[in-house]
Amino acid sequence: MRKRLIGTVTGDKMNKSRRVEVERVFRHPKYGKTIRQRMVCHTHDEENVSHMGDKVEIVESRPLSKLKRWSLVKVVQKAVASVTIAEPTV
Repeated sequence: MRKRLIGTVTGDKMNKSRRVEVERVFRHPKYGKTIRQRMVCHTHDEENVSHMGDKVEIVESRPLSKLKRWSLVKVVQKAVASVTIAEPTV
């Protein structure tokens, strides 16, 4: 069974490749402190459908290049586009 993870796209400047961060939150077994740990996965995106900030589902795959070991399954949630309003210059 191949691993399936859900993460956020943090890099989309490459063609057909994405940088996805998967965050894991857990409690330390001895001390009980909540720990946030993140894993960076380089992902293959054949149709270039995902963009910066999107929440995506990825699956393990065979090595596709030096860093790419994951493939994009689907875009779970699109990123909210931020709108900037230019202020008039005086």
